[in-house]
Amino acid sequence: MHCPYCGHEDSKVTDSRNAENGIRRRRECTRCGLRFTTYERVQSTALLIAKRDGRREDYNREKLSNSVRTACTKRPIPNRDMEKLVEDIEGELQKLGNAEIRSTSIGEMVMERLRKMDRVAYVRFASVYRDFQDLESFEEVVRDLRDEPDQLALLEGTPPPAQPRRRGRRANEQAQTRSSEG
Repeated sequence: MHCPYCGHEDSKVTDSRNAENGIRRRRECTRCGLRFTTYERVQSTALLIAKRDGRREDYNREKLSNSVRTACTKRPIPNRDMEKLVEDIEGELQKLGNAEIRSTSIGEMVMERLRKMDRVAYVRFASVYRDFQDLESFEEVVRDLRDEPDQLALLEGTPPPAQPRRRGRRANEQAQTRSSEG
């Protein structure tokens, strides 16, 4: 295991614990002495992803995780919830027992979960995944979301809807001037 700080190849394990779907290990670099954490996960079968264009590639957890994180950027979604979403999808893929999974199936799984988790993240992911070519496609997805009952709050104490933005002094002066002229 290479040290993420100095790149040295040798480290020693200082602590091991069972974690969800694997083992968490605390390591210490034998060169610089800094500590870092690694996770080991069991992958029961190698998964191949069948892409839309016919290519095949190995399943890549990081690719899935990065796409979820990108969709959730600047949203009030804790990292552990994003990680849980990825783990849930991996678990479902393993339960299917197929050696090959269509990329469209994974995309649909992500969209289904994001739709329940955060509507903005869902629209972001859908816009890239479905490759919207026109404004009408985008509007259709938003219209479908509006037709659904209100989304449940993700977190206890979710902040109230945003208040109208306060205008600066200059904008207030201009508004007052317009209202006194009318």
